[in-house]
Amino acid sequence: MSKVIHVILSGGVGSRLWPLSRKSNPKQYLKLFKEGSLFAMSVERNRNLCDALSVVGNVDNYTLSEEVLTEMKLPYTNIIESTPRNTAAAIAFAALAADPSDILLVTPSDHVIVGKEQYDQAIQEGIAKAREGYIVTFGIQATRPETGFGYMEYRDDQVLSFREKPNRETAEDFLERGNFLWNSGMFCFRADTLLNELQQYEPLVYSTVLTAWQHQHDGLLDEGLSKKIPSISIDYAVMERSKKIRVIPGHFEWSDLGSFESLYDYLISTGYPVDENGNMLIGTDRYSAFVGLKNTIMVDTPDALLFLQKESSQDVKKVYNTLEKHQSKLID
Repeated sequence: MSKVIHVILSGGVGSRLWPLSRKSNPKQYLKLFKEGSLFAMSVERNRNLCDALSVVGNVDNYTLSEEVLTEMKLPYTNIIESTPRNTAAAIAFAALAADPSDILLVTPSDHVIVGKEQYDQAIQEGIAKAREGYIVTFGIQATRPETGFGYMEYRDDQVLSFREKPNRETAEDFLERGNFLWNSGMFCFRADTLLNELQQYEPLVYSTVLTAWQHQHDGLLDEGLSKKIPSISIDYAVMERSKKIRVIPGHFEWSDLGSFESLYDYLISTGYPVDENGNMLIGTDRYSAFVGLKNTIMVDTPDALLFLQKESSQDVKKVYNTLEKHQSKLID
């Protein structure tokens, strides 16, 4: 009998949340929230919707997943990428680890979702469509002209087009037209459906993934074989090309916490303190004062300080990229 498997993708670094997020402790494992880490919250959210759990991580962080799941006393399939090859490969590995008729519910490990009843309903609808042979993507009702997300144009359950991250004017147009959803990065499908579509549209990705999987040892993938896999997202490889795509609009609150601005907004919603000008301090209880500043975020870690305007949060990645270019230990 086929199972419903929660596939959680945990290989990201979260560079836009530096210096909190590091290679050795990415944002999905940070204990910033009263409910626990984002990784633990994602596992718990889907625990009663699925029969099994599969974790796709990397050599730098898979032990962090192990610590969380050991504490939660949950068995899981461990897939360890020796080198990152983007989401098409990561998801294909999970599909190869499953039985062909198994239903895979793929989610990131670093999102916040509010509205369990609405979420459960959307996932159950997605599982039903996946059993019919469709590849299901979950869209989020756009509530603001967000330029940091991809969009889907849709009608009923049909995806009319995928759109890349837009500029402000285009995002405002999408919001006004009302038939655009944010792309949540969550998917649901039969394992064999996804692999067949990947083989059709990206045969080189499929063949190199298959070879790497055939030579894995206890879930650990060979680095040399992995480097031969083209790095491509599941969106480009399959979602934007397959004729089997269906969309479920989600009516729950969702955030990818991909920047300090989204983290700020979430923390505010939980009662996290700010001063009278909207300034926030993260990472220390030391007394700090903001003078002449508004909507400023100060992030304090033992080896780095970050000061930023909330609206410039996307630019934190530039700092991370500069440090990475100079091989700084501050990103490790």
